[in-house]
Amino acid sequence: MIVDSGLYRHGVRAPAPLATSDLARVRAERAPGDFIWVGLHEPTPEELQQIADQLGFHPLATEDALKAHQRPKLERYDQSLFLVLKTLTYIDADDAVETGEISLFVGEGYVVTVRHGAGGDLSSTRAHLEEVSDVLGRGPAAVVYAVCDKVVDDYTLVGRSLEEDVDEVEQSVFSGERTRDSERIYTLKREIAEVRRAVLPLRQPMMDCAEGRVPGINGDVAPYFRDVADHLSRVAEVVDNLDQLLSSAFDAHVAQISVQQNDDMRTISAGAALVVVPTLIAGIYGMNFKHMPELDWRYGYPFALVMMVGVAAGLWVWFKRSGWL
Repeated sequence: MIVDSGLYRHGVRAPAPLATSDLARVRAERAPGDFIWVGLHEPTPEELQQIADQLGFHPLATEDALKAHQRPKLERYDQSLFLVLKTLTYIDADDAVETGEISLFVGEGYVVTVRHGAGGDLSSTRAHLEEVSDVLGRGPAAVVYAVCDKVVDDYTLVGRSLEEDVDEVEQSVFSGERTRDSERIYTLKREIAEVRRAVLPLRQPMMDCAEGRVPGINGDVAPYFRDVADHLSRVAEVVDNLDQLLSSAFDAHVAQISVQQNDDMRTISAGAALVVVPTLIAGIYGMNFKHMPELDWRYGYPFALVMMVGVAAGLWVWFKRSGWL
């Protein structure tokens, strides 16, 4: 569906409504510095093709925007740019990262955003940008910056949520209690890998925009992209650190399981010894041979009982001091 469309002149939105059927005419008749901004959310092939025919999108870029399963990238087709961004939303209850996609078509006098998924709503971005006409007046490149800044800010929020969950895992692993953290560690590592697939491929395009190496991104907007590239680098560092922390937490979890199993085996062995030694004594004195020491002694039976209790008590004290019990 077409979410919004408008004509912008000197950073201010024109009051007259803009019909998508008039895009080609409005673009051709626009004054210098004017540009069109069209926003779409999960458009049908017919809706996107109608806009593509009027603004001259490359067929390959149009196909990529419809499929919505692209790797983050920046490509140039003739006199236009095609930028793909991955949107991220963190669902804390499920330790899950939901992904979406935003495709941007940027050309002389227009910018079109195609959004897929529930995340990355650009309504607030458009409203905020319309309040700062000095930025919006820099043309379509300013819209590209605002969209990238919004997406990267969402990455930062996801990174913070992941940091909180990783801290919870570390506390659980080192709590001293018997926990089952391996499944959650695997889930978080998988979600971190999803974040990495969105963040890392975007670093080079943002650096190119920040350094003015992208045609169509005018030089006065490049400093804004440096801020986006800096935030993106921070998110990438956070993702790498979290992945390493989870690997260390998993190794510690496995080591603790081994230690707990050793403790269990020692406790079981000590308990078995407390039973086996008295049983051995009872077995010997229960064989009923005629010629056995102390067999006819009046106090033989109490002596055997005292010996069994005494040996068991001695073993218990020894195991307790050695930490087996």
